[in-house]
Amino acid sequence: MSTERTGRNAGPGNHGILQYATSPGSSSFTDFLTVAAPDLLPAAPTNGVTVPHATTIVAAQYADGVVMAGDRRATMGNLISQRDIEKVYAADDYTLIAIAGVAGLGIETVRLFQVELEHFEKIEGTELTLAGKANRLATMIRGNLGMALQGLAVVPLFAGYDLEIDDPARAGRIFSYDVTGSCSAERYFHSVGSGSLFARGALKKLWRENLSRDEVVRVVVEALYDAADDDSATGGPDVTRGIYPVVMTATADGTTRVPDDELGAVVRALLTDREARPGA
Repeated sequence: MSTERTGRNAGPGNHGILQYATSPGSSSFTDFLTVAAPDLLPAAPTNGVTVPHATTIVAAQYADGVVMAGDRRATMGNLISQRDIEKVYAADDYTLIAIAGVAGLGIETVRLFQVELEHFEKIEGTELTLAGKANRLATMIRGNLGMALQGLAVVPLFAGYDLEIDDPARAGRIFSYDVTGSCSAERYFHSVGSGSLFARGALKKLWRENLSRDEVVRVVVEALYDAADDDSATGGPDVTRGIYPVVMTATADGTTRVPDDELGAVVRALLTDREARPGA
């Protein structure tokens, strides 16, 4: 019987996809889609149209693990295309991923990465290590290099709690990427996106070892505030509309999103401090 796949439902009884799904081989869901249904992989327009871009994201280690935060603005050229976009997500129970770059393509990449990790666990019966998850994401980013060379780049930030490290203050780990998929382990804190230069400068002044959860939440919110102060593509907290940064933590207990009412109190305290020192 011919094994050639000619379509999504090729062959009697829809054997086209089933053949690939049941054949032994890679445990990568991305590899499976590449062969069985490449049209389901993240794609983006290539005809030069302007698309929404997402910026800025930060991550920092603290006493119980790692925190990641992102502003809520997406831009399209010189316009604000969305004021409440979410850029930070839980990749699985102990890891976080955030996106900068082409918003739609980035969100598709996040969703595929979430399925990739779940698929690996179901096929292999075990979870990838934190470094293994970081390397899987690097492979996916490298697969988007053709789009990146056309200006449709996605640059994620990945962080998580390493269950193989006993010290919680050291177990929170951060990984950064470039458009070629090169993966780098970062120490203490990191930021990517158009406002990353200003956010990282703020983190250098504000971050210290063994910050508590409440302290590190204030630090990352203040870093995003400073980025928004100097970068037009980064959105500051919008008290009028009740739009605050997305802030998530990864600890030994899993991933958790900081609620908006708590962030509102942090933002109001920050604004009060800035009113007293407007030039600071």
